[in-house]
Amino acid sequence: MIGKLRGRLDSVHEGGCILDVNGVGYLVSASSRAVSALPQDGVGTLWIETMVREDAITLYGFADAAERDWFRLLTGIQGVGPKVALGLLSALSPRDLAAAIVAGDRGSLTRAPGVGPKLAVRLLSELREKVGGMPTGDAGFVVPAVPVAPERGAAADAVSALLNLGWRRPEAASVVARVQDRLGDGADLNTLIRESLKEMAPR
Repeated sequence: MIGKLRGRLDSVHEGGCILDVNGVGYLVSASSRAVSALPQDGVGTLWIETMVREDAITLYGFADAAERDWFRLLTGIQGVGPKVALGLLSALSPRDLAAAIVAGDRGSLTRAPGVGPKLAVRLLSELREKVGGMPTGDAGFVVPAVPVAPERGAAADAVSALLNLGWRRPEAASVVARVQDRLGDGADLNTLIRESLKEMAPR
């Protein structure tokens, strides 16, 4: 697998670039941030994530290891494919992305193409426990571990009910948080449980 490419920027296309490495042109899908970091006249480096599928081998390029690590984290979230992950990393630097998750800032996430309100809620819910310690590409900034706010009222009772039905706490808390965000804080317990079970039902 290719982990890093060092060469000259040959051309830029929508969604990436061609990097000339000793006369061989590598087609790389990359965030706009990574492409803009390459020198126009000189040798630059892209960190590479290689994805192999039955019909294609695709290279994804990043400005640094921090951006690549965030790409790996983001594509592990349901509903986030490589294109959406690159969109997020084009709209937000790793540091800004980490700050948005810590602050619960949906608005910043929805600036990225392909990220609507529902996906933004899922990202905040599923990444808030994973963001602590993630690299940001800024040696002076360390992402703090994010404490999980305890559920209160109907949300806490809904999570408890799901636990009694055999669901794991991280999954139950995540789903209840999404449902409550969608329905509003005034949603009653029965509605929270019913809608959470709908989301958790196998499709």
